[in-house]
Amino acid sequence: MLLKTTKCNRFCLVSTLVDSAVFSHPDTRDEFEGLFRPFDAGVSFQFFKSFRRVRINFTDALAASEARVNLHKSNFNGKEMRLYFAQSVHIGSPRLEPPKPEKQFLISPPSSPPVGWAQSQDATPVINYDLLCAVSKLGPGEQYELHSGTTTTPSVIVHVCEDDSSGGEEETEGAKRARPKIIQTRRPDYGPSVKQ
Repeated sequence: MLLKTTKCNRFCLVSTLVDSAVFSHPDTRDEFEGLFRPFDAGVSFQFFKSFRRVRINFTDALAASEARVNLHKSNFNGKEMRLYFAQSVHIGSPRLEPPKPEKQFLISPPSSPPVGWAQSQDATPVINYDLLCAVSKLGPGEQYELHSGTTTTPSVIVHVCEDDSSGGEEETEGAKRARPKIIQTRRPDYGPSVKQ
């Protein structure tokens, strides 16, 4: 979709880092406007105090370009004034340009898929019944060697955990050992340090 732009959008400069006196003192404002009037007699201004920006609207692109070349980074009331085009200038084109192809992936929703593209089908899940059978045969406390070691690779052995239903005790190498009891930290005695 192409959008029309006004002349103002195509021939505008935005001035940043403007002296705050421009927004409150008419003499300073007249002095600021006087910088741009030699480039275009029909120039108009929009002052945005909260953003500390001034929009300068020219009647043609050449005047806007000349003003930017001559006044960009110039000194105004002790501060450096910077000028930027409000939009890129396309002389002779009354319409906005479409986005560059390398930036179209940022558009949401994305554009149409390329020619020949097809939705990929999800693969059916693979169930390894041999593995399920082997896992079901594992018993607690036993070791199973999955891969025997070689000179360059270690062996892989699975140790199956024992059932934890021994009533608070666990069996370690034939001996019964009680689990350590977690003792909670006692709260310190209350003693008011500051008297009111």
